[in-house]
This record gives sequence, structure tokens and C-alpha cells, in this order.
Amino acid sequence: MSISHSHKNAVDRQFGEQANAYLTSAVHAQGQDLQRLARLLEPHAEARLLDLGCGAGHASFTAAARVAQVMAYDLSAQMLAVVGQAAADKGLANIQLQQGVAEALPFEDASFEVVISRYSAHHWHDVGRALREVKRVLKPGGKAIFMDVVSPGHPLLDIYLQTVEVLRDTSHVRNYAPGEWLALLTEAGLVVREVTSDRLYLEFSSWVARMRTPEHFVTAIRALQQAASDEVAGHFAIQPDGSFTSDIMMFEAVKG
Repeated sequence: MSISHSHKNAVDRQFGEQANAYLTSAVHAQGQDLQRLARLLEPHAEARLLDLGCGAGHASFTAAARVAQVMAYDLSAQMLAVVGQAAADKGLANIQLQQGVAEALPFEDASFEVVISRYSAHHWHDVGRALREVKRVLKPGGKAIFMDVVSPGHPLLDIYLQTVEVLRDTSHVRNYAPGEWLALLTEAGLVVREVTSDRLYLEFSSWVARMRTPEHFVTAIRALQQAASDEVAGHFAIQPDGSFTSDIMMFEAVKG
């Protein structure tokens, strides 16, 4: 099965012109997950690492200071150009760039010791297929680390989250629930070792500005927030200005 060209085009269109906004985004440039990632990579000084769906490169930059070589991989050529320029500005000479989709990696079997991915999987057309590709390119005993916004799982909370996400960004596919993640990782042949949960505060105006969300969709999101039940408003801590808080998780797995 081929990856949908229309979805690939939608993702590239959505993220191309906004690449610099992601480089300067505090949400992406900071976070306890990046600090934890840095600690997890400390034992891997000799590793070749793949950053899958690297975006503006924040996880790649964190990794480059701790491993031998980083392959920054993304669907968007504009994002990769931003990563390349920022890496040069930071003096990080061990970052390589490669364009492509997550579901068909142009790398040989067992060619990486570590694969990481941060805030990318919710855009993938077929997460299961991508995770099988991750297993294929990992060396035996290799480590995979995934970081993403997750669905709370409850149908009421889930439908709200998916709706505001797709209104904000039409290339959004799905934020998976923790149980879905565990099942997908296991089915791909990856053994989950650790799961870490946290909360991510999203300031509304910058959240929609990063994606250049059309005004009519912004209006729809605000109307949905204002009509939300107490359970939804409480879980996502929806503020009067539209700012809210999402659940995020880090999954650490190994190739058996």
C-alpha cells in the first residue's frame, strides 16, 4: 500500500511556510521531555541516531551534543532547510539531512543504534507501518524513544481533542491514547521499557499562529471551547483566552 500523496502534500503544505515559527517556538525548543531525552542519550556517545519527523530540529540538536551522528529526517524540505541552517549556526557538524515519509525509510536494515521522534507521530498516515520501519532500521537491542501529545482515551475527551487539533491543523491525523501506543509498539515488535507522562501548556494565540490557522477555524475552536462540558474544560484546563493543557507521554522501547 502506498502512502497517500494527498496526505503527504497536506503535511508539506501545512508545515513548509511555518518552518521558522517552529524553530523559535518555546513549546518545541524547551520542555522536560528534551531534558529527559538528553539524559537517556548520555550512554550512547558512539551511536548513530535517527530523528524521525525532526520538524525544526530541537530533538536533533539535543541529540547531536550527545551522540556521534544524527540523521534528521522529515517530509518537509523547508523544515530540513531550517534544521540545516540552525545546525550550522550552532556549530553542530554531525547532523545530516534526509527527506522522506515515516512509513518508508530509505535506510538499510539495522543501521541505527537509536531512533527518536518528538511531536511527529500524530501526522503519520500509518503509525503501525512506521513503527515496523523503526524496528527494521534499528540494530538488535537498539533503543526507540517516542514523544507526543496523547489522547486521554475517554470518548468525550478524545473527540474534543481530535476536533480542535484538526481544526487548527488540517494535516493532523490522530493523537493516540496510551493504550493504543502500547499496542502499536508491541505489534511492531518493540518492547516497551518505560512510559513517562507529563502535561503541556499551550498558549492559544501562538498555538494557532504557528500553524497559520485560518480565522474561521480559530473561531470554530473558540466556539467549541466555550460550549465544552465541565469535564472537558476541567481536563484540558481551558482558560478564558483559549489557552489549554494537553497530556504528553514519552515511550522508551527496545528492539528485542
